[in-house]
Amino acid sequence: MNWKHSLIIGALAVLPVSGWAQANILNAKTPDQIGQRTEEQKGLDNDAPLDYGYVDDRDILWSKTVWETIDLDERVNFPLYYPTDTIDIGADRRSLYDVFIKNIKNGKLTDVYVDSYFTEKRKFEDLRATLSKIDTTDLGYEQLNAGEQISAEFINKRDLTAADIEEYRIKGIWYFDKRQGELKYRMLGIAPVAPDVNFIDDESMAPEDALVELFWVWIPSARQILHDAKVFNQRNSAQPISFDMLLNARRFNAVIYKEDNVHGDRKIRDYIADNALFQLLEAQRIKEQIRDREQDMWAY
Repeated sequence: MNWKHSLIIGALAVLPVSGWAQANILNAKTPDQIGQRTEEQKGLDNDAPLDYGYVDDRDILWSKTVWETIDLDERVNFPLYYPTDTIDIGADRRSLYDVFIKNIKNGKLTDVYVDSYFTEKRKFEDLRATLSKIDTTDLGYEQLNAGEQISAEFINKRDLTAADIEEYRIKGIWYFDKRQGELKYRMLGIAPVAPDVNFIDDESMAPEDALVELFWVWIPSARQILHDAKVFNQRNSAQPISFDMLLNARRFNAVIYKEDNVHGDRKIRDYIADNALFQLLEAQRIKEQIRDREQDMWAY
């Protein structure tokens, strides 16, 4: 009997567990109940993002605001990019861009801004010109000049999708909390970056010159939305993590491209031009300067 039990357990151990990550899959009576959970189940979970602790301004002994770039071509950053095609995949798995667009459309995400200084808000209607374009072909213009109604086949509509996102840019603050005696980081905003939709198919322009920040999201007010959206966990698909955990734990690789400075927060490339290696070394210098600050606090 023990031998049979061991065989059954061994067989279950090698079964794929990718489907087990879906909510309520083991309690579903029919396939359409997968992902549907009762209010009692939700209440027992008490599922909410961990609140930020209060930090008094008097406790901040030193701080530095930095802007960083998250390159989505790097393997470690893939969880922010994929999946790009959602036709043949469950609704519980979406890229970070799709999570933002969905919640901006339904009105749950309201703290959306033009730039990283969060001075001017934007609604989805204001972002339409940034996220999509409508163009008319030459045959369509011929119909228009002839006084005819333009046929739908002569109107091209191009929407930005998750596959078009090249990178993310984040803004955060490093600060030394003298009450707890440690250096900490708090992310303030994040922005998806993609080629300008008006020049996305123009091969005459260099890709890096066409990149634009689509919008900036204020992270503290979007934490519940980021917590509800899960990220695929390659090490254990039965335990997906949330975008909120991924971002706050800095489970990504980023490169500093700007810091707050006396020159109007100028970018690194503004004072180190046409030299990618020196720009990278400057970003590394700023990072090391921040790290050394914590060590200097304990040097008597």
